[in-house]
Amino acid sequence: MVRRTTDIPPVQTAGCNRKSPLLARHARALRIVLIMTLVFMVAEVAGGLVSGSLALLADAAHMLTDGAAIGLALFVSWIAQRPATPEKTFGYLRLEILAALLNGCALFFIAGSIVWEAVGRLGAPPQVEPRVLFAVATAGLIVNLIAMKLLHAGHSHSLNVRGAYLHVISDMLGSVGVLLAGGIIVLTGWHAADPIVSVLIALLVLKSAWGLVRESVEVLLEATPKDISVRDVEARLIGIPGVSTVHDLHVWTVTSGVVAMSGHAVVEDPHHQQRVLDIARGALQGMGIHHVTLQVERASGQCVGADAH
Repeated sequence: MVRRTTDIPPVQTAGCNRKSPLLARHARALRIVLIMTLVFMVAEVAGGLVSGSLALLADAAHMLTDGAAIGLALFVSWIAQRPATPEKTFGYLRLEILAALLNGCALFFIAGSIVWEAVGRLGAPPQVEPRVLFAVATAGLIVNLIAMKLLHAGHSHSLNVRGAYLHVISDMLGSVGVLLAGGIIVLTGWHAADPIVSVLIALLVLKSAWGLVRESVEVLLEATPKDISVRDVEARLIGIPGVSTVHDLHVWTVTSGVVAMSGHAVVEDPHHQQRVLDIARGALQGMGIHHVTLQVERASGQCVGADAH
């Protein structure tokens, strides 16, 4: 709905960068990690076949989906830089959240597949060659630690990068689990340790997947970001001289690093309109809200300027 008055210019809003600098910044790290993941995945498949280890083959399958997840993250980091259009006023930024959600769902599928295969092997665990197990798992641990270091800088700022980062972490846990299984087999000869460790790895993967899916869904539902309180936003707006009340207040995440806010502020004196907008923009940017749309009203229900949703 759009409402306008003819005697007063539209309310000014703070602009929003419709390209995600976070995604572009971490694209190089994603490319390096993708190459490392695919190369080592081939080594794990060979090692799993030679040693007969389900844990290695499960980790190789996991690395295959990791490669797909990181490739998806890399693709999204490219397409999200496309400019906005009149039909897509925020551009393609939300693709980052959809990619993160897809990666989380893929992790659920991987974990379920590992548990299914492990349960089938518990009754008659195959013989495993521990030396090959140790060699491949150690190499995998080193590769995953390097990949984690490359993606660490971006995982706390971008859901898309975080999805790839969680895949790498779960791979690292897989390598640790394979080493543990190999150690148990060497010391005790208990080959059932291999599928049991695979189940434990799957449970850790499920935990990471649930967190990623939950956060992605919250962004898609336009929930208030966890680090921002709507009450604090309201208090800052009401604290501006000339503002009597605030209503219809909404704060949501467009994509990682892009938080938006819209609301109505009652300002009885129309001469204070621009001053209120300038102060509000600065105050809210200090809270991490860089896309501000504030509708100024003389009295509740009497809008000044334009109100577009």
